[in-house]
Amino acid sequence: MPITLPQNLPAFDVLSREGVMVMSPERASAQEIRPLRIALLNLMPKKIQTENQFARLIGATPLQIDFQLIRMSEHQAKNTAADHMETFYRPFSDVTATGEKFDGLIITGAPIEHLPFEDVTYWDELQRVMDWTQTHVHSTFGVCWGGMAMIYHFHGVDKHILPHKAFGAFRHRNVAPTSPYLRGFSDDFVIPVSRWTEMRQGEIDAAAGLRTLLASEEVGPCLVEDEGHRALYIFNHFEYDSDTLKQEYDRDIANGTPINVPLNYYEGDDPARAPLNRWRSHAHLLYGNWINEIYQTTPYDLDKIGI
Repeated sequence: MPITLPQNLPAFDVLSREGVMVMSPERASAQEIRPLRIALLNLMPKKIQTENQFARLIGATPLQIDFQLIRMSEHQAKNTAADHMETFYRPFSDVTATGEKFDGLIITGAPIEHLPFEDVTYWDELQRVMDWTQTHVHSTFGVCWGGMAMIYHFHGVDKHILPHKAFGAFRHRNVAPTSPYLRGFSDDFVIPVSRWTEMRQGEIDAAAGLRTLLASEEVGPCLVEDEGHRALYIFNHFEYDSDTLKQEYDRDIANGTPINVPLNYYEGDDPARAPLNRWRSHAHLLYGNWINEIYQTTPYDLDKIGI
């Protein structure tokens, strides 16, 4: 079954060319199916790239997905055209005003990890978003800074600044192979990492209700389940395209920003060679398993979410 996207959203054409089943809202409304309503709170500067990445993953399941785009109410995007934001995104204040509920919500990362959470200009509103998920969202997925923000808000576990950027494709271990979110996962695999901060395993272990599912000896915990808040927190980037780390590396080189070659990413760690994507299959597994768990547990009546 397809993911439902507006036909003029860039992701519609991108995913169609890749063979992902997409459907316009008009066609979807003619089907007698209750689609899963999945929203993306997009905090990344490159909005369209991020839309494509997450739509690709959640649109690859057998279920019909109604994909909604949300932005912070007062924060203005600087790297995405205003008409794109006006056409496709709704401010969070409008979503709350209508009392809508969602089967799933993804809260993305944001390039502000050097700031204390309380110094982020939209922190107060983001706290309202996170509290709102407890009554209006069946399952929430916090990604990178978004996951760190959620774990800090709900559990008081803070991020820590790294002495140097964790940057590359790092090996991870499946430490909870019986988790339904890890069905089909190998014992050992690669995930892209790009961050200046970390969450520490000992502090996560000390917080009640948190369970680590994926971890790395090099870059620490990766995927954490928070059953009490119906949430997953992932600190790394399964959603990245093959060339996303390359784009970040090339940008920093062009700007004269000190940066190491992303580890274990290019063949022979040679940036003159094409990068290898060795995480795509596990990315689809994780997000497909998440969608499946939502489908198996969410109420058919959306009004009953959070009750």
